Amino acid sequence: MTLSTEIFQLDATAQAAMVKKGEIKPIELVEAAIGRIEKVNPELNAVITLLYDSARKAAQTTLPDGPFAGVPYLMKDNSSAVAGAPTSLGTTLLKGFIPTHDSELTKRLKKAGLIILGKTNTPEFGLLPTTEPRRWGPTCNPWNPEKTTGGSSGGSAAAVASGMVPMAHASDGGGSIRIPASCCGVFGMKPTRARNPLGPNFGDLISGLVCEHAVTRSVRDSAVLLDATSGPDGGDPYWAPPPKRPFADEVNVDPGKLKIAFTVDSMMGILPHEECIKATKGTAALCSDLGHEIVEAGPTLSQDKEVYEDAFTILWLSSCASTVEAISRTGGFPPDPAYFEPLTWALYEKGREFKASEYLMALETLQRMSREICRFFNDYDVLLTPVLAESPVDLGTFEAPSHNPMAAWDRVVEFAPYTALFNATGQPAMSIPLYWSKNGLPIGSHFVGKFGDEATLFRLAAQLEAACPWINRRPPISAF
Repeated sequence: MTLSTEIFQLDATAQAAMVKKGEIKPIELVEAAIGRIEKVNPELNAVITLLYDSARKAAQTTLPDGPFAGVPYLMKDNSSAVAGAPTSLGTTLLKGFIPTHDSELTKRLKKAGLIILGKTNTPEFGLLPTTEPRRWGPTCNPWNPEKTTGGSSGGSAAAVASGMVPMAHASDGGGSIRIPASCCGVFGMKPTRARNPLGPNFGDLISGLVCEHAVTRSVRDSAVLLDATSGPDGGDPYWAPPPKRPFADEVNVDPGKLKIAFTVDSMMGILPHEECIKATKGTAALCSDLGHEIVEAGPTLSQDKEVYEDAFTILWLSSCASTVEAISRTGGFPPDPAYFEPLTWALYEKGREFKASEYLMALETLQRMSREICRFFNDYDVLLTPVLAESPVDLGTFEAPSHNPMAAWDRVVEFAPYTALFNATGQPAMSIPLYWSKNGLPIGSHFVGKFGDEATLFRLAAQLEAACPWINRRPPISAF
């Protein structure tokens, strides 16, 4: 086998082990990854900023003695800053903006020994569950280039699925790790709220809805990476409960007999497509075969679904308005629809109409609902649901019509009615690629754990990975 092919088949943990043993040099890993990006990215448009020069320089210096020393990595072009690297948040307005400092998470990634090769595509301000920004154009799904990669971490998921890198940075405010992981057939863990820091620029984002981690090809990579990055930063408003032991240790622990609730009810009144129902029931059957107790049940809410949906929408749209106004204020010009995509502007206009009292009442509603959901987990270890109500949809599905741009927002809720609830509760949740549709498209299985309990999810994920491995599944468009 050629070097590039051999490296392609290894996860990040294995690549780092080769470096540590002296079997390969970091610069060789970097050059091999650059070759894969150059081969595949023209078809997928997953990587939109190339940082090859700085990556080569880093690979030829003394790297930190971290768990991923010498391993290539990609950063999502959103949230976490990389000093000296252009950042656009998917919008034309920030063309040419270059941060002067690393975010705390970026510092920890570099301390882990990772070498940043570039930045991945994301929708404007990360607002949509698809990655089709006007600024950079759409990212295509490596399983079918006419389909969405999901969003907002769609560029990262496509890069990992196609073999450009073994793992990549991702963030999640309403499903943005889990949705693209499902669409692209990779593993995606959304950690517990405040498990990873958001500083120094942010204490929290959207009152705790947003968290950051990664999409990966293997479960162990996700666990080792979370060990390297998690923990509070000075000045954080709050932080997640410390784990009892390293997450890396959990992937080698038998999960025991778990009590797993499963449901296809989204609590939003949206009936999932048959393929998604089949995938969820198939995953429940697999868990039963592995010795777990499976109960068809799901959490309920004391208020109508519209109350929850309205509360989440108030936070999300207010955040959009805040982002637009902050960028405009920094740039010294008033907000103008010419600078933004139609849906972004529509969300901004609606978001700026909400009063501070409405925002606080919405936040209180979500916190009250969080307590109701968490009480459900007094009786269950894990909840299983679909990630999405549909398999990956066509690119262009979320295009905002000029006469009614908010119609695109309604389509978002139809496509992704499951994930955002657990951003509101702050619980850890993951998408595991266990099922492919009859058309060859990946459909993830969504597992939710108790607050602070990534450990149980990692144990279960590793068990499912061993029982139904996915790491060697290759999409039609890949670097292999």
